[in-house]
Amino acid sequence: MNMKTLKTLAAALTGGALLTAGLCAMHSAQASEQSTPKPQSMGLIIDDHPLARDAKLGFSYAGIVKKVLPSVVNIEVTTTAKETPMQNIPGLQENPFFRQFFGNQFFGGQQRMYTPPEHGAGSGVIVTKDGYILTNNHVVDDADKVQVKMQDGREFTAKVVGKDPESDVAVVKIDAHDLPAISIADSAQIEVGDVVLAIGNPFDLGQTVTMGIISATGRATMDLKYQDFIQTDAAINPGNSGGALVDMEGRLIGINTAIFSRSGGNQGIGFAIPTDLARSVMVSLVTTGKVTRGQLGVRIQPITPALARKFDLKSEKGVLIGEVMPDSPASKAGLQSGDVILQFNGKDIVDTHQLQLEVAGAAPGEKVPVRVWHDGAAKTVEVVVNQQKEEKSLAKNDSSPSDSSDTLQGVGVADLNSEMRQQLSVPENIKGAVVTQVDPGSAAADAGLKQGDVILEINKHSVRSADEAVKLTTNAKDKITLLHVWSSDGSHYLVVDESKAG
Repeated sequence: MNMKTLKTLAAALTGGALLTAGLCAMHSAQASEQSTPKPQSMGLIIDDHPLARDAKLGFSYAGIVKKVLPSVVNIEVTTTAKETPMQNIPGLQENPFFRQFFGNQFFGGQQRMYTPPEHGAGSGVIVTKDGYILTNNHVVDDADKVQVKMQDGREFTAKVVGKDPESDVAVVKIDAHDLPAISIADSAQIEVGDVVLAIGNPFDLGQTVTMGIISATGRATMDLKYQDFIQTDAAINPGNSGGALVDMEGRLIGINTAIFSRSGGNQGIGFAIPTDLARSVMVSLVTTGKVTRGQLGVRIQPITPALARKFDLKSEKGVLIGEVMPDSPASKAGLQSGDVILQFNGKDIVDTHQLQLEVAGAAPGEKVPVRVWHDGAAKTVEVVVNQQKEEKSLAKNDSSPSDSSDTLQGVGVADLNSEMRQQLSVPENIKGAVVTQVDPGSAAADAGLKQGDVILEINKHSVRSADEAVKLTTNAKDKITLLHVWSSDGSHYLVVDESKAG
């Protein structure tokens, strides 16, 4: 390893598109929060007995459709015409093309841009007799007026009770009584291969029924913080958003939400929010006006094959803790960076999005058993979950490519002095060597190491200075290095693999 002024350490997709099944382009998902009082208190009709899977399929689903169809409604949304001063449109004034086209004087006056009213269509499901309707956030988001049309021809102006962009669930309410509310099944009991019907308002044509099976469960396919989609091959098309996915007893198991498509239409891959998630969000929105979620206070990352080898794990199941936030539930329970969460509240943890869902679903103040792999052995600790704070993620998911290939060749480091600490806004409690250079073609760059990162540990040995970093990478046992680094987003682990270099 050569020494310079600063020490130098030796060292795709399918082409498809995920589309929300709502017809209008004006909708998009964002964020809100709460825990779950008894859903029955809202008047929901819960029917959670297991499905009879030994029954033979008949030749018609007409009986199920007749039972369910009155519960599914068409939702029409309208946004009113808006006017915006030209100078308030981001990027417009700075664009030389527009200034050349319109002239500088155009931007200094009172000129305004007008957008016409927009209309969109989606679906919803009546879940209580007194008028609560489940739908998607992206169906009613930004809507100025929401109209609900029932199968019997009645129309109502609906009020948006609450929206949760983080799960894409929304609740609207109409002023009516003795409505045909659908019964709700326990979506945790569904199985791949179960026959399902999808009912909604595709292309604003009116109520339509399609049939298929459950293709998969536990899908995370959209840019949502909390997602646990049911995948189905029942035909879902634009406009089906917010519609019902029902089992062979006519019970609601999911809210149709999105399709994966190259053409914009159905290609046999549709996604629905399971009722267990939709119910808990709905009850929170109705009873408190927001959704309150549990927080553990850790930064987590997936376990790659390289990380599994370095942490002596038998499999890639579980979630690696990259950082434990000070004074958090995890910190108070004794969890540490480098621990692997294997179970949360008795449920095996397979990946990061499952842990986020489980933690979010825990009630603030609830004491939860957490099983972790710590220093080569499994142990169980009790964690008292607290309430997730506004604008702070429960457990930020770091999926940077940590096992791409190669190690610390082409990496420059320096001591973390007060000037560097101030320049990079590094907290006082962070000790290590700051990365001053990462060659673009190096293994470290492939692994995700960046200039400005602070190396805290190398192969589980603490780093306090650039000299220590140099020593820990000299005469290494192998060419695969485990790094614990701090960045502006927090701390996480990287595996730098130089074994294939050259």
